[in-house]
Parts: sequence; structure tokens; C-alpha cells
Amino acid sequence: MVTKEEIQTYIQSIPPAPSTLQNVLLQLNAGELSKAASVANDDPALKLYLQNVVNKPIFGFQNDLKNLGQIFGVLGLAQAEQLIYNYMISLLSPKKWELFVLNEKNFCEVQNTLSVFWKKILEHKDINDKTIYSSISLLSASIIVCEALFKDKKDDVLLLRGLKEIDYSTILQRLSGMSLYNLCDEIAKTWEMPELISRIVLASSGKTDEKDPQILELAKWMHLLFFYQLSQPVCVKSGLNDFLDFNIDFVEDIYEEFQSLMMDES
Repeated sequence: MVTKEEIQTYIQSIPPAPSTLQNVLLQLNAGELSKAASVANDDPALKLYLQNVVNKPIFGFQNDLKNLGQIFGVLGLAQAEQLIYNYMISLLSPKKWELFVLNEKNFCEVQNTLSVFWKKILEHKDINDKTIYSSISLLSASIIVCEALFKDKKDDVLLLRGLKEIDYSTILQRLSGMSLYNLCDEIAKTWEMPELISRIVLASSGKTDEKDPQILELAKWMHLLFFYQLSQPVCVKSGLNDFLDFNIDFVEDIYEEFQSLMMDES
């Protein structure tokens, strides 16, 4: 059994964002895109990450972008902040995955796909809020936490998987009494992200008492996106698709709209 206190201790052991990243986020929160780009330009690793990510085909930019001022300008405040959080998560990602069948490249692909599709959903809903954009990063962070938690009990986890065919979601609940959504919430609190993010992520489970109609609307889209992404081949092969139970009743009223949007972007 892994206690909630142990999980919180592990999450709290995650190093805070380096000073450069903190400064970049500070400038973005102030709406200073050019200053944020200038600060990011002084960090070679961050600069290379942003250049590599935004020039991937999934982002759809026609021209090769190298200048950070141009990159931040094209991304805009919300998506720039989201990618900074993604970079923070990439720094925490294990160099070698021991339980999930993942590597640095395909984990990055999962991150990027989530970011791009969440952006499309928010644009579709005419939402331009940095806080809401950043919320999608928590799924990737929670996957890293699960890898760390399960890795320390790998033999027990594999025994349950092999002998009793128990999915990772059930194992997580048995080990910690928490779901993947609860882990997202704990990470959001540790990173001192706005309460709105926690409410959206928790509501996206489809099993909360959230009453705010706007939060519930976003939660439905997030629920569908989580399920859509974790149903992709790389996530099925890695075992990540085990984590989410699809709640059709929760999302039935937007399901066709979501499918249409995904088909338009495929």
C-alpha cells in the first residue's frame, strides 16, 4: 500500500522549476511575450526544445521557426505557457522507463499530441485562457508519477497484471486509494496552479459533484481527449490505456461534436 502522504512526499520531491523557467512563466503571466522569449533564449536546452517541438508536423507551421521571438509570437501567450509546462515535465521524465513501454521520443509525442488537440478544442470553444491551456499538461505529469510509484513495486504490479489481469487503474487505486485524476490534482496543488485547473481535471473523471456548467463542459472535452489519446497505438502498447474508464453517459451530449472535430484534424 502506498499512502497518500507518501505520494505527496514524492510529488513534493519534484524539483521546482529552474529560475530561468520561473522567469519565463513570470513574463508570460505578465503578458510579456517578447521578454519571455528573451529570457528563454538564454537557456540553450529550453531554446532547442522549443525549436524542435514547434517545427514538428503536428503543429502545422509551414515555415521552419528558429528565432524564439518569432516562436513565442506565433504560439501566443496561452500555448507558449503550455509548452513551458511541457518542458518542465520533460525534465522530470525518466531517462529509462522501467514499467510502461515508453521512451523519451514516444512520451514526447504523447505530450505534443495532447497539447495540439487541447488547443484545437479550446479554439473550437472560443476559449483563450492560459490557465485552461496548461491544465492538459497534468496528464503527462501524472504518468511520470505512476511510473515512479509502480517502479518501486514492480514485482507486485507485474504479478497482479500477469496472474489476475488487473488493469493499472485498479492497481493504482489499490496501492494508493487514488485515481489518475487525483494524481493530477495533487500535482496541480504542488505546482501551485490555480484552483480552476484542479476542478476541471477532477471533474473530467465524470465522477465528481462539480456543478459549474462551464467547468463541466470543459471536463467533458478533457475526458474525451484523455480517452482518445490513451487509445492510440503507442499508449495501448505501453499500457497507459488501462488508466481511464470511458464514461459515455457523461459525454454523450458532445460525443458527436468531438468525433467531428477529431476527424477534421486527422
